[in-house]
Amino acid sequence: MDLTKKKDKLKKSAYYDTSGELKRNRKFCPKCGPGTFMADHKDRAHCGNCGYTEKK
Repeated sequence: MDLTKKKDKLKKSAYYDTSGELKRNRKFCPKCGPGTFMADHKDRAHCGNCGYTEKK
């Protein structure tokens, strides 16, 4: 296992669509409020801050 290999992270600019108007691509967490995006998995949306999960 190669421990020196860095994990590719998603850039903050990928959370927004800037063609024309500014549009958010991800949902905000209803518990944490605006500013905390939820991770988008194939079967759920999950907040890494508080642990809130919504099934799709």
